[in-house]
Order: sequence, then C-alpha cells, then structure tokens
Amino acid sequence: MDIGVLLPTGTAQWGTDGDPRELVAFGRTAERSGFSSLFVNDSLISPRVEALTMLAALAPATKTVTLGTGALLPFLRRPIQAAQSLASIDLLSGGRLTVTVGAGFPGRFGRPFYTLSEVPWERRFARLDETVALWRALWDGADSFHGEFLRFTDIPPATRPFRAGGPPIWLAGATPAARARTGRMYDGWLPYPPDPADYAYGLVDVRRAAADAGRTAEDITPALFVSVRVDEGVETGRQALDAYVRASYGMPLEELEKIQAVVTGSAEQVHEGLARYVAAGARHIVIRLGALDLHSQRDQLERIAALIPAVRASADHASASGGS
Repeated sequence: MDIGVLLPTGTAQWGTDGDPRELVAFGRTAERSGFSSLFVNDSLISPRVEALTMLAALAPATKTVTLGTGALLPFLRRPIQAAQSLASIDLLSGGRLTVTVGAGFPGRFGRPFYTLSEVPWERRFARLDETVALWRALWDGADSFHGEFLRFTDIPPATRPFRAGGPPIWLAGATPAARARTGRMYDGWLPYPPDPADYAYGLVDVRRAAADAGRTAEDITPALFVSVRVDEGVETGRQALDAYVRASYGMPLEELEKIQAVVTGSAEQVHEGLARYVAAGARHIVIRLGALDLHSQRDQLERIAALIPAVRASADHASASGGS
C-alpha cells in the first residue's frame, strides 16, 4: 500500500509571498514522514512551478520516494523533447519516476490550452496514446516512428531512461473508454471518482480489458487521486476545503465533489473515508492536501502522516479478506 502526497506547486497553495524553493524541503519532509511518493500536477489554470522542473529539483534531493505526475498533459510539450525530459528525470532519480498522463478537461480547464499549444482538440485521446507509444519506442532505442499523428524519421539517439523500457505510465480518467485503454496499454490507473463504489466498478472494467489484451491484474497499479482535509470534524473540514477549492478552481466545493473524490473530517473519519477506497481496490493513494499556504500544508502533511499506518493496515485487512 503506497500513500503519496501532491506537492502544492501552485501559487494558490504556497502563496504569492511564499518561497517556492521551500517545496523541495516540503518534499523531503514528506519522505521522512513516511509518504512513499511525491506527485506534481500539470496545468495552465493558474501560475505554478512547472511539473517536470519540480521533479528534476526533487530527484537529487530525495532518496526513496516515487516521483510522479498527476497528471502530465503531453499536448503542452513537443513529444520528442518530453521523452528526453522524462528519461532525464528517471536517470537523475535512479529510476523512481512514474508518469501519469491525461488529455485535459473539457471546457475552460482544457480546450483553451490546446489552442495555446497549437494542437487540435479533436481526437485528443488517440493522440495521447500515440504520444505514449512514441515515448516508449524512443526509450527502447527506435530511430523512427510512423503513427497517425506523429511521424519522424532519422531520429537522433535519444536519452535512455534508468530502467529498460522507461518509467511506468499511468492513465488518468474514469470514462468507459479510459478504463478500456488503461487495461490495454497503461501501467496504472489514477482516477478520482467521488464514490468508492464507482472506483470498484471501474477497476473491474480495467482488469477485464487487461485480461482481454493478454495482461494480468498485477500489470496495472490501481491508484487514486483524492483531496483530503483532517480537521475537527466534517463541517470545519468542508469550510476549509471550500476556501481551497475556490482559490484553486474558482468554484465551490459542492461543484468539485460532484466529479472528484473528497474526504474530510476528524482523523478517524478521514481514515474511514480512505479505507472505503482501499476496500474498493486502491493500492496507491495520492493525497492532495486541502490547505492554503505552506504552513497549513505542513500541518495537514503531519496530520495525514499519522494516519499512514492505519490506512496500510486497512489494505492488509482487505487483502486478507480476499479483497482487491
């Protein structure tokens, strides 16, 4: 059972008066506190430290934690250069990189960024899958690639990652099509369904698609992205999360939790909420800390770190009971 944390790389989280260089120390603190992964998100919604730059800074500053993206948006970057950057981070971290990718949200959180990137919005999912196929080919030493969207000949020798075949690549997304694509070609699944029952149902779909493609359940890491706030109780936690969501997304909490997993309340209530996802099959939980400013983020980091043994015990219990 792995429990990771999303670093607060956006100015809405660490504050315009804060020092973003403290994020490296924040990551080291998380590693010492028992978290097994550090994730960063990738967006143009608000100013933030760029995702791959942050991971490159963390690579030599940490020792054991997985370094991940949640999720990287490949359409923001030229595909061959992105492959080089990812391979470089995998090298600098000694093979600790995990790359979750996504195609972006509809509406104002996605489509305008395709325009800025000069990449067509249409058939974005097929383009994403082909970009991942290109990366894997380059990491295996290919000198050409001929797909539907991406065509290259006489590619110079590419930077080879630390691990043969490159870092694991997970897919973010929970639609039926995304679940089927995860089962066929990705190494992990990182959705954020508001209902644990939807997670369990989706994981069945992922594993069914994997079996149809000649793969096993063990080939795919079942992960979860969830916003968490440990507070005095549910009401105070929701108030703090509402302020966080409004600052980060410009929407109330009630709107966000229709589409994203949110767990808040006392330490016991948060443990119970996370345990429901564990029982549904999640085995790598990436926690977004529901707090504004680095001081409050550190407080939440400490509170959630205290829950790590209990959440891992829930996973042991689920496995012993014959769960996912």
